[in-house]
Amino acid sequence: MTSGGIPGLRGTEHIGFTVPDLDEAERFFVDVIGCELVYSLGPFARDDDWMQVHLGVDPRTVMRELRFFRCKMGPNFEIFQFDAADGQAPQPRNSDIGGHHLAFYVDDFDAALAYLESHGVDIMGTPTDSRNASEGQRWVYFRTPWGMQLELVSFPNGKTYEADAPVKLWHPAFPNRE
Repeated sequence: MTSGGIPGLRGTEHIGFTVPDLDEAERFFVDVIGCELVYSLGPFARDDDWMQVHLGVDPRTVMRELRFFRCKMGPNFEIFQFDAADGQAPQPRNSDIGGHHLAFYVDDFDAALAYLESHGVDIMGTPTDSRNASEGQRWVYFRTPWGMQLELVSFPNGKTYEADAPVKLWHPAFPNRE
């Protein structure tokens, strides 16, 4: 049993990130990954300090548009394209503060990897078979056309740590867990 934390927390609803070109990103996430566009909004520009107060960006920044996607049973995500009044920062590496990646779970790792390769996706290295607590998992990183890092991951028989985890991950290999 856990104590503390946000009252009523149910999980991750969505993840947001910024891309340099929304149309390119939509083509990649829809046509290559297989996500669905749910909706889009924008542009948003303000003459006051709303952008700075609510989003932590220069108040003159314009959010050209945001697009919201769903990828099967994972959390939703939204992508933004900004015209930043104070300039753009480069794509962060995983080792940078704010560095990140999205991981996509697949049932058949080899088929999914072959599919990405057939679409010319930049695969980073060779697949890794995890050890220790994550034994049972296989993964590899890959890049979007604009350089963002994503991960392909599969653990069809679960991961070692799940046997003793106090909160069980819902997973197709364990359909009766709540």
